[in-house]
Amino acid sequence: MNYPTDQLYRYTFSEQDVRGELVQLSTSYQRMLQGHNYPAPVQRLLGELMATTALLSATLKFEGHINLQVQGDGPINFIAVNGSHEQDLRGLARVRAEIADDENDFRTLFGKAVMVITITPEQGERYQGVVDANADSLATVVENYFAQSEQLHTRIWLHADGEYAAGMMLQVLPAAGNDLSAFQHLETLTATMTANELFTLHGEEILHRLYHEERVELYGAQRVNFHCGCSRERTLAALATVSPEEIADMLAEDGEIVMTCDYCLTDYRFTEGDL
Repeated sequence: MNYPTDQLYRYTFSEQDVRGELVQLSTSYQRMLQGHNYPAPVQRLLGELMATTALLSATLKFEGHINLQVQGDGPINFIAVNGSHEQDLRGLARVRAEIADDENDFRTLFGKAVMVITITPEQGERYQGVVDANADSLATVVENYFAQSEQLHTRIWLHADGEYAAGMMLQVLPAAGNDLSAFQHLETLTATMTANELFTLHGEEILHRLYHEERVELYGAQRVNFHCGCSRERTLAALATVSPEEIADMLAEDGEIVMTCDYCLTDYRFTEGDL
């Protein structure tokens, strides 16, 4: 079967003051996990965070980057995904204790936690927001962020299984004021979509199934990619900040320095001649 892959859809409802987004990930998600050997619950949460970052990246009204990080004192130290307005995403996780494959309780995995959202425009000042992450799910944490920071009523649905990840978002537009009746109707419709349907149906078919009685304006789909951004040149520039004495000590051990990218696990090797 030809499953949908790595697309983000944005749409609005012509007769309601509500906007929506749908993202479906497979290749980019699998590429982000490749080689890391994360426990199953970490794979799932990274997929959910990757879908969330894609959804939020599409809300940026400027060229720049957005970074989402959840950090706590539980078995998962932190997970983080960085995305750009071009939907280039990368992410990683750090685990401090063993995690059972069937452990799916968000509070247990993170303990006392916060979510940090950092928005960095290519031009302008950086913004950082912090929201309490002591909730039952990542979706709830993100909804709380929008309620506190943006004062926009928002619903998020997230699913991931280590192979596929998907997310949907509905958000009230400011023009709606305090009338949430239209939003609640669309929310009820959207909640009927299952994870399997989000993983296996194409985006246009999902939107038709959910909203065939509504007037929906669908914008062009945007490709989502895993993009690390590391390079030999950048890694060498990082080494340039290390003192010559430390460089000499590292070279004395093996005759070369090996730097491994945390995101894509690419090894960069430097000899004394390179340095």
